[in-house]
Amino acid sequence: MDLGRSTCISQIGLLIGFIVLIEISTGWSQVPLEIDTIVVQSTRLPLPQNETGRNITVARSDLIANIVSTSLDDLLQHLPGVEVQSRNAFGVQGDISLRGSTFTQVLILVNGMKLNDPLTGHFNSYIPVSDMEIDRIEVLRGTASALYGADAVGGVINIITKGFGSTNQSSLSSEISYGENRLVKAQNGFSLNREKYFLSGGFSLSKSKGELIEEKIIGNTELEEYRNFFDLKNFGLSFGTRFKNNWQMSARTSYDDRHFSARYFYTTSPFDKSIETTQNWWNQLALQKNTEHTQTSINLAHRYGTDEFVFSPDFPSTNTHSTNFWNLNINHRQNINRSLSLNIGTQVDHRSIESSDRGNHSDFHTGIHAMAAWQPGSQWNLNGSFRLDYDQNYKVEFTPQFNASYRAGAFNLRGSVGRSIRAADYTERYVSYLLPNLTPGRSLGNPDLRAEESWSEELGLDYRPTPTWLLKATSFLRQSSNLIDYVPTNTSQIPNNQNLQPGETYFYASNITDVNTFGLEFESWFHTSWNERTQLRWIMGYTYLNTSNDEDVISVYVSSHAKHLINTMLSFKFGKLDIALNGIYKNRSERLASSLDVQLNPNYQVWNFRLGVNITDQLSLNLTTHNLLDEDYQDILGAPMPGRWLMGGIRFSFSE
Repeated sequence: MDLGRSTCISQIGLLIGFIVLIEISTGWSQVPLEIDTIVVQSTRLPLPQNETGRNITVARSDLIANIVSTSLDDLLQHLPGVEVQSRNAFGVQGDISLRGSTFTQVLILVNGMKLNDPLTGHFNSYIPVSDMEIDRIEVLRGTASALYGADAVGGVINIITKGFGSTNQSSLSSEISYGENRLVKAQNGFSLNREKYFLSGGFSLSKSKGELIEEKIIGNTELEEYRNFFDLKNFGLSFGTRFKNNWQMSARTSYDDRHFSARYFYTTSPFDKSIETTQNWWNQLALQKNTEHTQTSINLAHRYGTDEFVFSPDFPSTNTHSTNFWNLNINHRQNINRSLSLNIGTQVDHRSIESSDRGNHSDFHTGIHAMAAWQPGSQWNLNGSFRLDYDQNYKVEFTPQFNASYRAGAFNLRGSVGRSIRAADYTERYVSYLLPNLTPGRSLGNPDLRAEESWSEELGLDYRPTPTWLLKATSFLRQSSNLIDYVPTNTSQIPNNQNLQPGETYFYASNITDVNTFGLEFESWFHTSWNERTQLRWIMGYTYLNTSNDEDVISVYVSSHAKHLINTMLSFKFGKLDIALNGIYKNRSERLASSLDVQLNPNYQVWNFRLGVNITDQLSLNLTTHNLLDEDYQDILGAPMPGRWLMGGIRFSFSE
């Protein structure tokens, strides 16, 4: 589709939506938005969203059900300000970015516990949670290292499952869909909540032979064909019980299994015929005691993962990896009085890998943190935190954070400043370290990498023109030093060049200094209803980013994020009809891979559409179109994304 014409369509659609919004906001019943009063768990101290001083999105299960998505990472990228750079659809693999961060600078939590894979940030989207298990998702934009330690640079995404969240209902849901390219997609979820215990779980499956991809063979007029197949499975089970003396125990286990074509996921080599198989097992145990003025929690989590990567079946090229990550958090909260609360805590974790091309390595980490929230009056809310970390990799780091908000009628002014750090993962430190005679153009690790450091500042304003409409605007700055990125480097400038070819160029993991990021975020949240069967919800977010450095170093990931990003979602329920439309528009740097004769276009937009019919209150049928305009696009150079994909499904749901 012509870019100018499709962009015009987007602008006209947004304008019509805005006009309709103004009209109905004054004529329909006024159901107040709760978005700014939801208590946020990710801030350590339970604060209403409008008192945190931060730009935070809380997506509850009712909102999640209205987003047309094929996977959890696809769902995330339709929330304002979240960018996901996918290598295939249906959740095969995606790199998550917030505020122009690299994908390794976003902290992923499951029920408040760190999930980030110690091997590589590419695996951070392997989240062992099915959509029907989710109670809510909290997206905290900007630095949070003072609360959670390393990696919380661009922001934090906390996925809270049923049982660990606030859902008290018992429910049962099931959905199965069939689509083009022999797609089978199924989801099941349940929760059982009783006075003394709860039980919940979920299962998801996405499987397809994949689309047929045609590519040119360089220097030849012939075409080569392959399919980007995938087979993804996920299972989770949670259990909890309530004891005497205000103690509660919660436990969760989950398993994620993936087998897929990974061709051109990581390279643009014409020899790349990659196939990858991964398994991840996640276990979590939480003990919590609540009294009128205190809360004490002990959380233990373990992630074990394996990865088998076959670069090409034409020659020996198999790499295998296994990772272990143990994490223990202890926190205590004390409400001193109505206006002052304190939280102190400690974290101990241990990570290790065994890898055929990176070697065997392990690191130990510990940290202590403290946070205070003070409300000096009815309008002011102040909170601050600090953290001291010791890690065998980056030694001792201190990270402070201060946030403030001021509420005056329909306006809420907020601001924050804080420091963040990120340590190199094992891939950045050791990738290709043990491979003999490494071919030029490959990525190479650097064991001497220093930790990234950055300071972030933000200022935002929230305005509620009507009880059903919330507008948000935020500006932010981030000054980074020692940023870790892959830079084209000649062999003569690489100290650990024992397995390299003389005079050639490799993408060498390096510390780049003085990288600055400036950004603007605008959001519109609207939700109203005429009655139980007639509801309208519209969400739109726009993010502008500008990243630069004084040295003008050309790097892979600093230049890959979108400069302009629009996320939008519209859903309308009328009687038995359920209509939903959501879309993404990106403008980013153009890139070219001459080895494959492919190009990363600077602009694209993708729209998903769903039409549902409620047969009964429990049973519904739906028809979904992914990539409605059949956009030809790539997020990662060389990895084509699916075109228009049709699927139909049936859904059953029941709740007490």
